[in-house]
Amino acid sequence: MEKIRMQTPIVEMDGDEMTRVLWAWIKEKLICPFVELNSEYYDLGLLHRNATQDQVTVDAANAARKYGVAVKCATITPNRKRMEEYPELTQMWKSPNATIRSILGGTVFRTPILIDAIRPVVSCWKKPISIARHAYGDIYKAVELKTDEPGECFLTFRGESGAEQTVSVQKTSGPAVFLGQHNTDESIRAFADACFAYAISLKQDLWFSSKDTISKVYDGRFRTIFEEEFEHYRADFERLGIRYFYTLIDDAVARVIRSEGGFIWACKNYDGDVMSDLVSTAFGSLAMMTSVLVTPDGKFEFEAAHGTVTNHYYRWRNGEQTGTNPVATIFAWSGALKKRGELDGNAPLVRFGESLEQAVFDTLADGIMTPDLVRMTVPGFSATPVCTEVFLDEIAKRLAKSI
Repeated sequence: MEKIRMQTPIVEMDGDEMTRVLWAWIKEKLICPFVELNSEYYDLGLLHRNATQDQVTVDAANAARKYGVAVKCATITPNRKRMEEYPELTQMWKSPNATIRSILGGTVFRTPILIDAIRPVVSCWKKPISIARHAYGDIYKAVELKTDEPGECFLTFRGESGAEQTVSVQKTSGPAVFLGQHNTDESIRAFADACFAYAISLKQDLWFSSKDTISKVYDGRFRTIFEEEFEHYRADFERLGIRYFYTLIDDAVARVIRSEGGFIWACKNYDGDVMSDLVSTAFGSLAMMTSVLVTPDGKFEFEAAHGTVTNHYYRWRNGEQTGTNPVATIFAWSGALKKRGELDGNAPLVRFGESLEQAVFDTLADGIMTPDLVRMTVPGFSATPVCTEVFLDEIAKRLAKSI
């Protein structure tokens, strides 16, 4: 068959460890046999980021802003243990996701991928719960300070006018650590607008949660801006019979557990990081969740919500077969290709992305799964655990038939 052509490139951001291996297999088995792949490639593997002093991450983000659609592999954010593991690192590089999101802005929407053979751990959940995660600021753009003696820390803002505001953070009697974080009205407002627009597009309720009883200024500003922006969307919400409401995050957790799902839960940056992992795991697996960053000016970055699967990588490197679940990474590719097709008016590319996702669902429905999913299937469902390469080959067979 003639391969599907692409008019405009997507930005391809490669990553680390087992997900980097999956990345290559997915392209080899599921993408390149059917699509004349047009991508601008950036290697965001840890060692290459180190070699470029992380400039490659900035370049990749700017390319995503230029072309409008990107697909990203999972990457390592080094901690002290990683510094020992990779002695060639010159510093403890920041999260690539934080760098990219800081440049692009936007909101990350994460939604579980559901199949009939796996029921959520929370028995009353019947529909997906989408997490809308603010993608700017908070601890991901914070500055930190460690002190070794008694003293007092101050937070000072100096305006362009020359006016200053200073508050005492804390007076300490010994060594201490301090953290300063921020956000902007512009970014919070864009976050709110994205959440309201997404809720309208899905015709689903929108919940927003923070902790404004404790953080009266910082979290309080989020709540105020959401309330202001909702007035622009109120008529559409009423027309569709959907609602927006705010609640404290601890109350939201209790409500979520008692709900049947089918809504969007908007969270600040760190809250969304944690809650998306909780929701995806309760629905089945981190490897069964879509994740897309949507910017205020209509740029899209698709990725898997999970990490680099380090344990599987070490086993694979030692020559063992692994059953790493590639579904979320496949859906990152299918999502990016569908969006590229939509923006370019390339219907065959859109259909290919849809066919790829359906081939995954068909393979799973036939009981061919990676071991992590087999362990979670409902009683009576006949499932066969297979290694990652066999799973991808089975998807490729069904994809070729459908095309």
